[in-house]
Amino acid sequence: MDILQMSGITKAFFGVTVLDKVDFSVRKGEVHALLGENGAGKSTLMNILAGVYTRDAGKIIFDGQEMDHVTVQSSEQAGIAFVHQELNLFNDLKVYENIFLRKELLTKVGTLDKKRMIAQTHELFRELGVDIDPTAMVSELETSKKQLLEIAKALHANAKLLILDEPTTALNNKEIEHLFGIVRHLQESGKSFIFISHKMTEIFTIANRYTVLRNGQMIRSGEIAEITPTEVTKLMVGNSYSDSDIYTPRELGDPILELENYSGHGFENVNLSIRRGEVVGFTGLKGAGVSELMQTIFGVMPEAGGSCKVMGQAVTGNRIHKAMRNRIAMIAANRKENSILPDFTLLENNYVSEHTLSAKKPLIRKKMERQKFERLRGMLNIRCNGDGDLITSLSGGNQQKVILARWLNTEADILLMDNPTQGIDVGAKSEIYKLILQLAQNGKTILVNTLEIPELQKVADRCVVFYHGNIQSVLRHEEISEERVMLAATNAINAGEGAVGQ
Repeated sequence: MDILQMSGITKAFFGVTVLDKVDFSVRKGEVHALLGENGAGKSTLMNILAGVYTRDAGKIIFDGQEMDHVTVQSSEQAGIAFVHQELNLFNDLKVYENIFLRKELLTKVGTLDKKRMIAQTHELFRELGVDIDPTAMVSELETSKKQLLEIAKALHANAKLLILDEPTTALNNKEIEHLFGIVRHLQESGKSFIFISHKMTEIFTIANRYTVLRNGQMIRSGEIAEITPTEVTKLMVGNSYSDSDIYTPRELGDPILELENYSGHGFENVNLSIRRGEVVGFTGLKGAGVSELMQTIFGVMPEAGGSCKVMGQAVTGNRIHKAMRNRIAMIAANRKENSILPDFTLLENNYVSEHTLSAKKPLIRKKMERQKFERLRGMLNIRCNGDGDLITSLSGGNQQKVILARWLNTEADILLMDNPTQGIDVGAKSEIYKLILQLAQNGKTILVNTLEIPELQKVADRCVVFYHGNIQSVLRHEEISEERVMLAATNAINAGEGAVGQ
């Protein structure tokens, strides 16, 4: 039995059709994967269901009732909850205050009944198997617990259908397993889910059915058990899909980055020599120390020992500005919090880092900056209307390209990329891979941290596997495989044989 039926949904913005007679349905008690590249129409379809946008045509029936004029309030009241990738929580409120926001319980004399709200929040978490203190400040919570708090909020509001938009982006494997356990438990009680993700492994682990959108049209819907990840990807991308290995070996230059017994928060005694034009992949279970290593090299976190040499010169007293002057750049893992300036245009986002380096020249020459941006826009294939667009108007893949352009604008020679394809669709990922290899061919040195081994197989000359803050294994390109990496990342075997990493 369907809990949701959307028929012939059509929507246009400024004369451009973004949804064209789309049919979409969800059964009661199922996890339905909604798939497609960025720009395929997934977000628009879900925003229509959530009451953010008004449909131009089509019919919506939810839980047996036709929804004529959908608003955010009427959608929530009907039992539809949208858990966004960019979490909608108030960091300066306590956990229970977020749960009861606009639904506060009052005492007989009209004051807030904090005791009862805390008790009910505690009971809600107990039923979900979630370990969160109801009185904690949301700002103090880990990302994984914030994600679970969003789901708890939706359940407290008696949601029957939960839309999960890229819910695992910032979670490690153990946290993902916990989340999926909660989803399965809620399924058994009759809750339904729309699961939006670019990660095929997760889709085939948790989903019962799938629907693929492409260019605003419904391409196919069916049972997950009756299709393969490769077939799904082909449906998403169309004729442009290719799963071929794009890696190409190159002539490498002299050492450009040398770490000797380098130590810091989360890692220790790292010994590596990385050459100009080399792409080095870093991986390990979340918390293994790779992200911390990158942040220390870039000066975000303090070093604790050892030495770091750039182009033969020792770097002491690490600071971000010093790293930038040494032509080191970093694309951080969390685009929203650490990279994009949402109120700035593409042009302003592009020149902000370079202008920091040339602060002694306070005047910004817009004509020259526009020329620089247009050159990088063409080189990176940034899809936008113009440099006056806000960066938030772009897809995730194009936002990532703007951040990359920002650092290329500083003429950086060493690029630290921390999960550069996080939250990006398969087509945009392929473009990022090609850009990495193109930049390496042009002499840039690139360090890529990722949990996705197929990414390393496409771009890395070497793969450095971390375990509990130490280098556990260094693999040549031809040695990189899921099995070898996981054996080292989990310390399943003694992988010390390449641990020197020279």
